[in-house]
Amino acid sequence: MPTKWRRPSARSLPRPGGLIPAAAAPHSPSPTAPPALRERPRPPQNTERGGGGRNHGAAERAGAWGRFPRRAGGRLGRAGPAAMAGGSAELELFRRRWREELAGGGKRRRREEAEPGGGEPREAGEPREPGEPGYLVLARGLLDGGEAPARCRSSPPPGRPAEEAAGDGGGDGDDLLGQLIRDLNEINEVPFFDVQLPYELALKIFQYLGKAELGRCAQVSRTWKILAEDEVLWYRLCQQEGYLLDTSISDHSCWKLALKDCRAKEHTLRTNWKNRIGAVSQLQYELGKVLCDVHSSDGVVIAGYTSGEVRLWDTRTWDYTAPILEPMHGPGDAGPQPHVSFVRINSSLAVAAYEDGTVSVWSLMTGREPIHRYQHNQRIQALALGSEGATVATASGFEVKVESPDDKGFWQTTGTFEIQKLVNFLNLVPDVLGSPVAVAAAEDIVYVLKGEDPGKILHSVYGQPVTCLDVSAHEAAFGVKGFGWLLNEPNQVLLYNLETSQCLKKLGNSMGDFTCVNLQDSPPNMLVTGNKDRRVRVYDLRKSESLCSLYAHRLGVSAVQMDDWKIVSGGEEGMVCVWDQRMGTKLWETHARHPVRYIWFNSHSLITANIPDEKTPRGSSIMDDDLTAHYKHRGIIYAYEFSVDQLAVESVLPICRSSYDEVTGYNYNIGLAVPYDNI
Repeated sequence: MPTKWRRPSARSLPRPGGLIPAAAAPHSPSPTAPPALRERPRPPQNTERGGGGRNHGAAERAGAWGRFPRRAGGRLGRAGPAAMAGGSAELELFRRRWREELAGGGKRRRREEAEPGGGEPREAGEPREPGEPGYLVLARGLLDGGEAPARCRSSPPPGRPAEEAAGDGGGDGDDLLGQLIRDLNEINEVPFFDVQLPYELALKIFQYLGKAELGRCAQVSRTWKILAEDEVLWYRLCQQEGYLLDTSISDHSCWKLALKDCRAKEHTLRTNWKNRIGAVSQLQYELGKVLCDVHSSDGVVIAGYTSGEVRLWDTRTWDYTAPILEPMHGPGDAGPQPHVSFVRINSSLAVAAYEDGTVSVWSLMTGREPIHRYQHNQRIQALALGSEGATVATASGFEVKVESPDDKGFWQTTGTFEIQKLVNFLNLVPDVLGSPVAVAAAEDIVYVLKGEDPGKILHSVYGQPVTCLDVSAHEAAFGVKGFGWLLNEPNQVLLYNLETSQCLKKLGNSMGDFTCVNLQDSPPNMLVTGNKDRRVRVYDLRKSESLCSLYAHRLGVSAVQMDDWKIVSGGEEGMVCVWDQRMGTKLWETHARHPVRYIWFNSHSLITANIPDEKTPRGSSIMDDDLTAHYKHRGIIYAYEFSVDQLAVESVLPICRSSYDEVTGYNYNIGLAVPYDNI
């Protein structure tokens, strides 16, 4: 019958010379042990219940590992004089050997060991004493010039003798250290379980892991830690998450820290957005000018006024000395300038359309003088500028004209299209190779205007006019006013594929008209709309259903934009609201007098424009020096900055650095009244 192992009790503990052989006994003295250990007297065993008991077994196990001193009776406690003397002698012997080895006295130590009374020399592969501590074995193996024993690399279970591989016994500390450095610097093969892979192949496997997986792999072994912290992996993670896209791998010494800093800044920006912490400024202008239209591109704001002036602001550098883009005057332009109807801007061009049908194009690199100018016979109804490149499209009457420069830089008319009805909305399709493509909405017809296929109709339903329009690289989304609930035709948003001209989705069932839609600036497979029924709706294009519906503005929504976590909406009553999309709650709001006609934001800034509907208000002349009439009818542009780098002293709220010109002031957190000083 096989023997069943159990925990030994005080009564079953073996006596010296009993069942356990002397070579495997935990306390059998080794012939190669130091004299202090060989001469240490063995305390008598106490098998009585009162003298040993349960502590006797614990003391036996502790003595087998050499961790705790024992005294007579088998109990743990203060060691006797002989044990203390033996431990001190062993410690002094280790210290003396270590000092001699550091001083280069390895040979002298071995000669002293070979002399009589100094103990017999110990071989590099000889097994240690059973009760010897592990750190002594490791230190002795390093002192003898061999590799660490197997006992230190993988400890066998207690009570079993360790089988240690014999070292070469030769070489010295400098050779061992040099070999260790060479092994760490030149890792040719990476262990993957029971397979050795080349470093490049292992790096290719690790490229499919994320941040959390790389962190876990770095805890497996030293080789995997070096592999998981390779700069190539963390550079790819930075690029995949949208950080530092315009940099190369040599621009940072540690891409793991660079990714950590970018994520910390993003967290700070999100906190500032939610709590409205940052700087806000009004883009001011002179008296007697009413705001007509506003547009922006990457923080550069363009605005047109009733005086005919076009101004630029660069909010990225907080430079508000807005330069004036001067129009090109003809021989008969001696009178007052016409009002500005539309303005557009991208990274290289600025365009303005005037009430008399004139279109002026400026280059942001050359200066204030326009580089191109052309004329329509009637008032311009819509203006579009490509997000990239130099393509301008205008609609006047029943005609749509597309202008762009050739290879030599000379501007020319790329295409002229005749439309059956008056154009209400006009957009250029972004990221189009070859000739430009425009999408125009003329009452109840939507056209796709190409050079090779002019006048292609994308959608047409008689009596259902288009109320808003936006396009992306491959799709077009527009709101359609239905016949009403009586004919089971509610107002909807239609999504079309521009390549196949097929209707992909029909979104929404609303009583109110859709007044704005944003497809191009929304996250992938997402769409945000504003409606006259005072609600902002977010749609998932994969499910054809509304993700959230926010009750926003009491007079209807006029402008809206979203990203992956927030929504910014503007209303006809002049209020700007910032929403948390996932929670469906309003974070904060601001209010001005006129309707919000323009909203644009990125990760760290926000541009809003309140544009009055009345460009020439009745019963008042704002051309005079009347501050009250000017504040009432002028319109206003706000620039918000939530970046951590912009929270400097000179970027405090403008009400806190007032020049005492305004009668009262209001901050989001502080209400101030005259007199107030700089804070």
